Amino acid sequence: MSIPTIAEAASLIASKQLSPVELTKACLDRLHATEATLHAFVLPTEERALADAKAAEAAIMKDGPRGPMHGIPIGLKDIVDSAGIETTCGSKILAGNVPEKDAACAAKLAAAGTVLMGKMTTHEFADGGPSFDLPKPPARNPWNPEHFTAGSSSGTGAAVAAGVILCGIGTDTGGSIRGPAALCGIAGLKPTYGLVSRAGVAPAAFSLDHIGPMAWTAEDCAIMLQVLAGHDPADPASATHSVPQYRAALTGDLKNVRVGVIRHFHEEDYKVEPAVQTGIDNALAVFRSLGATVSDVKVSPLQDWHACGSLISITERAAAYEEWAHTRLGDFSERYQRRLHLGALVSGVDYVQAVRRRRELRSELQAAMRELDVVITAGAPGEAPKMDAIPKWDLFDRPNFTMPFNVTGYPALCVCSGFGPAGLPVSVQIVGKPFQDAMVLRVGDAFEKATGSRSRRPAMVS
Repeated sequence: MSIPTIAEAASLIASKQLSPVELTKACLDRLHATEATLHAFVLPTEERALADAKAAEAAIMKDGPRGPMHGIPIGLKDIVDSAGIETTCGSKILAGNVPEKDAACAAKLAAAGTVLMGKMTTHEFADGGPSFDLPKPPARNPWNPEHFTAGSSSGTGAAVAAGVILCGIGTDTGGSIRGPAALCGIAGLKPTYGLVSRAGVAPAAFSLDHIGPMAWTAEDCAIMLQVLAGHDPADPASATHSVPQYRAALTGDLKNVRVGVIRHFHEEDYKVEPAVQTGIDNALAVFRSLGATVSDVKVSPLQDWHACGSLISITERAAAYEEWAHTRLGDFSERYQRRLHLGALVSGVDYVQAVRRRRELRSELQAAMRELDVVITAGAPGEAPKMDAIPKWDLFDRPNFTMPFNVTGYPALCVCSGFGPAGLPVSVQIVGKPFQDAMVLRVGDAFEKATGSRSRRPAMVS
C-alpha cells in the first residue's frame, strides 16, 4: 500500500474504500521493516493498534466516521502520559512508570478514534541532542540513517517521514517539533502558546513548552490541530481563545496575504547553507505567484533571541527536575546531567533579566508584524548533520532559528522546501501572529500544493 496522508486516508475510509485495519497493518509492516534501523519507537503497541483499528472499523461501518482522524495510525512522544502504557521520558529515572490516565492531548486523539501505534523516541525529558547512554538508542533519519533527526521529538519525525505513522504528537520548547520536521522533511506546527493543553505531559521549561502536530503535510497538521486545540483548566497556561475551522482556511490562495522576511536571521546572523537559501527564495517566489506581497523585516539579531530563550529554558528545566538532580543525578544521561548543573548555576538576577528581555523582544516582533500576516525565515541551517557531529553543548554551539518563536509564543510551522546536495530535506519556517495558526497553515498548505513537494519519500520506504 502506498502511504496516504491523513486527508487521503480519511476520504478513503469515509467512502469505505480503505479499512482502518488494512491501513494499520500496512503501517505495522513498515514498522517491522524499518524499526531496527530507525529506532523511532521506545515502545511499539502492536496489540493496542490492532484493537484500536478493529474498534474504529466496527464503529465506522455502523455509524460512519466521527471525523477525519477516525482510524488514523498515530504515535505519542514518550513524555506524553498514556493510561496503562509505560511512559519513561526516555530516561532510566522513569523506568516502569505506567500512568493511570491519558494526557489531555492523548485523550482527545483517542476520543477522535485514532489508532495508537506506540510511544515515540525522545531525547531525555525532551532535552539535548542524541545520547547513547540511555535505555533506548536515539532515533535515526530515514533519508539517511547515519544522520540526525534533530530533537527532541525525534522518533515522531522519523516515523512520520517513513510512513510508519500518519501523524504524531510533538512537543516544542526551543524547536523540538520544528527541528525534526525540518531535518526529516515533514510538516510540524508549534501552535500558539496555550492553544493546546499540556496537562499530563512532562514539563521541560514551563513558560516555553508547546504541544503540537507533526504530519506529512500542513493540511494534515490542520486536521490534527482541530482535535487538539481548545481550553483545558488542567493547564494553568491554557488559553480561552475560540477555535476556528483550521482545514477550512486552506484555500490555496494567498491573495493579499502580507509576508515579511526576517532576512538577516538566515543571511547575516547565521548564514544558512545554499540549499536552504534557495528553498526560502523559491518559497517567496511561490508566495508572490499566489498573490502575496513580500517585504523585508528587521528585528534584534538571532543571537539575542537565542540567548534569552536558552537561559530561560535551562533554568526552568533545572527547576522542574531539581529534586531528582539531588537524589538521582547519576541516573540521568551525561548530557542531561551537564544541563541540569548549568541551569542550577543561573542566578535569580540573570533569570529575571532574561524574562525582562523576553518582554522587550516580544513587543519588538509584535510591532514588526503589525502590518503583516506572517514572517518567514529558515527552519534549520542546512541538511541534517551526521549523528556523531552533534556537540554535547549543542544548545549553545550556535543560535537556532526556532527559539525566537518560543520566546514570543507565536505559532510557527516548518515545511519541506527542497533537498540539499546530500539528498536530505531542507525547510522554510512560517510564523504567524498569536492565535492566527490558521493563517500559518494556509500559507504552508498553499506552498506545498503549488510545488508538489510532498511526492518524494525516503528511499528506504518508497
